[in-house]
Amino acid sequence: MSMLDTTDVTPDSTPPRRLLNLTVNGQRRTVECEDRQLLVTLVREELNLKGTHVGCLNGDCGACTLECDGKIVKSCLMLAASADGSEIVTVDGLGTPEELAPIQEAFWNEDGFQCGFCLPGHLFAARDLIATNPDPTDDEIRQAIAGNLCRCTGYQSIVNSIRVAAAQARAE
Repeated sequence: MSMLDTTDVTPDSTPPRRLLNLTVNGQRRTVECEDRQLLVTLVREELNLKGTHVGCLNGDCGACTLECDGKIVKSCLMLAASADGSEIVTVDGLGTPEELAPIQEAFWNEDGFQCGFCLPGHLFAARDLIATNPDPTDDEIRQAIAGNLCRCTGYQSIVNSIRVAAAQARAE
């Protein structure tokens, strides 16, 4: 067989798969994924949690943001296999339609979103900011959400929402 003759080569068309054990929004889950599968794809397709969005796929927009082991991450930049054994919170797990999480309630009341596509990134960035800085200035809020893109609101209503959520957290 010459170097260019590939008649005897049979490519393996099935990518390697593995089982992952995760805690997602408080529930233990075992899922199967490809070694190269992104966490955002696993969350949306295998776990059917559609609140985590696929945006830019390069970490710029924040639509895929979630919490993994207590840290906010852009799930389009993380392989699903690297989350094995992790505790994950998605935007779907922050609250329910009947009982919103405080940050969600502030965004709802202050019109902090329009289409909602960017919401995961802003909600998780806001939660993280308020946990470490309960009385942020508008500049600090803007710095905290700098890694999230919104095409609808112009950001002022997002800043207002986070300011209100921080004030409510301080009052509690």
